[in-house]
Amino acid sequence: MTVLLHRSTNLPVAGWDQWVAIEAGPPRLDPATRLAGIDTALESAWPEGAADWLELAGMLAAQGNGAELAHAPACAGNASDLGMMLTWTRLVGRWAAGSDRVLVICDDPWLFRHFAALPGVRAGTPPGLMGPAVRAWLRGLAARLAVSARMARTALAWRAAARDLPTAAPALLVYGHPASDADGGDAYFGALMAEVPDLVRLLHVDCPLSRARALSGPRTAALSGFGSPLVALGLWLRRWRPRPEGPQAWLVRRAATREGATGTPAMIAWQIHCQRRWLDSHRPRRVLWPWENHSWERVFVGDCRSRAIATIGYQHATIGRLELNYHPGEPPRLPDRILCAGPFGRDALATWGVADEVLAVAGAWRFTAPARRTPTPGGAVFVALPADRPISLQMIRAIVPLSQQGLRFVVREHPMTPVGFVPGPGLERATGPLPTVEGIATVLYAGTTVGLEAALAGLPVVRFCPDDRLANDILPAGIELAAAGAANLAATLAAARPLPSLATPLFAAVDVEFWRRLATGGEHG
Repeated sequence: MTVLLHRSTNLPVAGWDQWVAIEAGPPRLDPATRLAGIDTALESAWPEGAADWLELAGMLAAQGNGAELAHAPACAGNASDLGMMLTWTRLVGRWAAGSDRVLVICDDPWLFRHFAALPGVRAGTPPGLMGPAVRAWLRGLAARLAVSARMARTALAWRAAARDLPTAAPALLVYGHPASDADGGDAYFGALMAEVPDLVRLLHVDCPLSRARALSGPRTAALSGFGSPLVALGLWLRRWRPRPEGPQAWLVRRAATREGATGTPAMIAWQIHCQRRWLDSHRPRRVLWPWENHSWERVFVGDCRSRAIATIGYQHATIGRLELNYHPGEPPRLPDRILCAGPFGRDALATWGVADEVLAVAGAWRFTAPARRTPTPGGAVFVALPADRPISLQMIRAIVPLSQQGLRFVVREHPMTPVGFVPGPGLERATGPLPTVEGIATVLYAGTTVGLEAALAGLPVVRFCPDDRLANDILPAGIELAAAGAANLAATLAAARPLPSLATPLFAAVDVEFWRRLATGGEHG
């Protein structure tokens, strides 16, 4: 036995050499005895955890029981941390087999019970389970009831506009992005609606009513308008109910509880219901959408295929190595064609087993080659915070002491998930995105394409590594940037150098004629 497992409120006074906190707040222990190199250890253990997740996800999807309403069975790392928990499991197993005595501190009742069953782990009294489970159930019930009421209202509000949308037309199925407009300009598909006059646009069910109204027009409508208000009123009953079994049973219970504590299952159920009603009533010839291979998309592909409707998915963003949702899965439910923003996306998907005849490089509507710029000697560090709030908070905690030592930071919060950053001496709020900010010496980022864009622009870039989780590494294969955690951040920022110019562009120019042929059916879809 080399691992002691305890709650943060019940720590042993002796019997261990180093400690690590997993899903627990920082304990009142000597920081000098904290297990070092957790960020590196997580990086090295991730491939094993990823393989475990893909295998488990296949089993969960095969069970049914509402798996299509959940993110864990689709390996969606931006919405489920099941893969991260499997990676921690690998690490705890290594420590248990090692010679050092490691104290693992965990306050998560499901994760604690999972760790306690591992060989070589001696566990104390586990955290209480009933209270967190009941609170999660109540939160989920309230969230799903709210979704039911809101979607019923939305269905009624958009019924007429949905009915009047042209039938048998090629269609875009998109999210209500802030950068899209009512004239047909779309954040995901650029000016494609202007290029294809009969192309219509359906807005995903999570598009807020106000945003849907701002984008509405003769060729744009909210998908919710095709749904039945009576079905909407029953959405509160929909959730994922897996059958936990085997050595990962506690992790499956945890994943189901966490997803069930939100309105997500009801929203996915509503998306599936509305898209089926739209396919049946309007029979689009073909559908294009920003493809991420989430659960609802896999159902959508099957529904289209059974109705002889062509499906074309667009890889609209980078494909990071943590984004296992892009993996074909077993059995695969992939679109008829997958259009990639550049060769890096095509190569990543091919590596995961997507057939060559499915893939095509069609260009990047959302990305253009960034203008080259020269780093400003002695300038500020531009900090691009990610959508992940805990990682953003870690980055802020890491730069505060460095700002007190004379470094200057310009912080840009993620526009969708601000963390309430408070400026101070040496800590400024960015006035806009990176291309609009002058006087930058280096860029610090985690889990956002800003880091990649900065590197392509010729700025020195450092990838921040959290000490208790993995940030999505969005870098394509073959591109390596300096990486650092809080402990070695100052030295890494000082030593960072620009990336050499790439021989091959990562993002291809948009082939408008190819897109036009695909949307109209002139190219095999």
